[in-house]
Amino acid sequence: MSDRTVLHVKGRVLVGPRDEDVRDELWVIDGRISYDRPTGAEDVRTVEGWALPGLVDAHCHVGLDQHGAVPEDVAEKQALTDREAGTLLIRDAGSPSDTRWIDDREDLPKIIRAGRHIARTRRYIRNYAWEVEPDDLVAYVAQEARRGDGWVKLVGDWIDRDLGDLSACWPRGAVEAAIAEAHRLGARVTAHCFAEDSLRDLVEAGIDCVEHATGLTDDTVPLFAERGVAIVPTLVNIATFPALADGGESRFPRWSAHMRRLHERRYDTVRSAYDAGIPVFVGTDAGGSLAHGLAAAEVAELVTAGIPPVEALAATTWAARSWLGRPGLDEGAPADLVVFDEDPRADVRVLAAPRRVVLNGRVVG
Repeated sequence: MSDRTVLHVKGRVLVGPRDEDVRDELWVIDGRISYDRPTGAEDVRTVEGWALPGLVDAHCHVGLDQHGAVPEDVAEKQALTDREAGTLLIRDAGSPSDTRWIDDREDLPKIIRAGRHIARTRRYIRNYAWEVEPDDLVAYVAQEARRGDGWVKLVGDWIDRDLGDLSACWPRGAVEAAIAEAHRLGARVTAHCFAEDSLRDLVEAGIDCVEHATGLTDDTVPLFAERGVAIVPTLVNIATFPALADGGESRFPRWSAHMRRLHERRYDTVRSAYDAGIPVFVGTDAGGSLAHGLAAAEVAELVTAGIPPVEALAATTWAARSWLGRPGLDEGAPADLVVFDEDPRADVRVLAAPRRVVLNGRVVG
C-alpha cells in the first residue's frame, strides 16, 4: 500500500457504542480518517467488516520482562505482538527501558509512558523500579513526571518480609506531597495496589488511577466513586495469584492466604466497582511474566466479572481513548483501527481474531 493509496473501510464503522454512532463507511487519505468521499482517487483499496478504534492496553510494559529491561529487538517483538492483536495504543505503566525509539516507527503501536516505577527500597521486583525512601519520593516523582508522557507510576504496596504479608509502602504525607508535585507538573499518578490498606491514603491524597485494585472493599469503593479514581483491574494477571501463592506458601503463609482471598473475590470486586460508577479500563500487565497481545482476553474477563459487553468493549476503545486523551475514529484523526468479521458488541470474543489492522493509515495486519 503506497502513500497515495486511499483506503475505503465499509460495512459498519463503530464510532461509538450506540447504534446512532454507527457509520456505513470511512476513508483513509494520507493516513488520516475522513467521512467525505475523496474525488479523483485512482488507487483505492477496500476493507469490509466491523471497524473499531485501535484497541487500548492501559497497563502494558514494552521493553520489560521478568528480569528487567530487554534489548530493542525483544521490545520490538513485544510491540509487534500487541499490534497483531489489534492493540494500537498502550499506556506503558512503568518500565526501566528507554523506548522513545518506538515513537519514530509508524508501524508500531503508540505508547503513553509513565516513566519508571517508583518503589520503596527492597519492596518490589528486582531491576524494575527506582527504589527510594519516603524523603526522596517527591524528587523521583518530579523526575519521572518530566520523563514520562503525562503519567507517573508508584508501587503502592508490596510484601513486607518482616510482616509476612502485603502492606502499604508509603506514609500518607509522602504520597500527598508526591501526588501534588506530579499534578503541579501536569502529570497524572497511578499506583500498583494489590491489598486493602494503601487505598484510602492514596485516593484521599489525590491519586488518579489504581492498577489491579484487588483490595477494594465496601468501605473504599464509594471513596473511589466519589473522587472519580479509575481502576485497571488486569484480571488476566490476577489469574496468576493462586500459582504465586503456592510458590510462597512455605516462607510467607499469611501472604499466600491473602493472595488467594484477593483472587477468589476478584470478579465481585470488579463488578462492585463498575456498579458504583468507578471508571474501569482494560489492561493486561503484559511484559513482566505475562505474554503480550492479551487485550481481547482481558475484555472477556471483564464480561465474566459482570460488566456489560458494550461497556467492556468501551474500556478498550472509545472510553479508554478519551480517558487517555487520544482520538478514536474522529474526522482528521490518525487512521488507527481494527476491522472484524462480526459485531464485537454482540460477542466480545470476536476481538481475538482481527480481520485487518490499520495503523497510521496503513494495513499492517
